[in-house]
Amino acid sequence: MVKMKMHHIGIATENIADMKAYLQNLLEIRDCTQTVYDANQDADLCMVTLTDGTKIELIAGKVVEKLVKKRNFLYHTCYEVEDIDVAIGELVEQGAMLVSEPKEAILFDNQRVAFLTSPLGLMELVERNQ
Repeated sequence: MVKMKMHHIGIATENIADMKAYLQNLLEIRDCTQTVYDANQDADLCMVTLTDGTKIELIAGKVVEKLVKKRNFLYHTCYEVEDIDVAIGELVEQGAMLVSEPKEAILFDNQRVAFLTSPLGLMELVERNQ
């Protein structure tokens, strides 16, 4: 059975700078990455880390435009896995559907990520650095 570790939640936003400012008024932020464009994801991305270690990924661009228009801002939950290919296989066997094949993610130092739909909603898997 695949064991997953919570990595971050993904929040859809129209403007990353505005969302960072909003979060700074609400939460205690320890760190915030620069905003980067990831061509593989076709999105602008930024990772915010709270003082308790919780991570929030901010996502802007075409990939989340429809969600933002509908005011559905919670985009995905991300889980860290040891072997992304094995995890995908097991999750698909349990009824999840692969939405996006594994590909490198610039925000995560080119670790591979994949997206699936499941009873947990949209899930992102990120492969742990070996």
